[in-house]
Amino acid sequence: MGHGNEHSHGHGKMELPDYRQWKIEGTPLEKVQERLAKRGLRDPWARNEAWRYMGGFAKPVTLTEVFTRGLKWGFAAFIIALGIEYTLFPPKKNGGHH
Repeated sequence: MGHGNEHSHGHGKMELPDYRQWKIEGTPLEKVQERLAKRGLRDPWARNEAWRYMGGFAKPVTLTEVFTRGLKWGFAAFIIALGIEYTLFPPKKNGGHH
């Protein structure tokens, strides 16, 4: 049946980024390592958190960006949905009676 050690379910080997690309120098983690070193300690996992301070993650997101990023597309989708609704299901005119 083939259920032994052969795990060929169509999954390839996952490519992981090289851990040496992440540096704690110039990040808040560097200060943490310095404070730990004063006590004779070291955080061996600090490098795994360095990605948070590099690349696109380094710039903090502002509240304005949160609201404006999807607002134009959301408003456009709302207008399109409203147009479709009024086209397919026009409001009934019953002479002003509720």
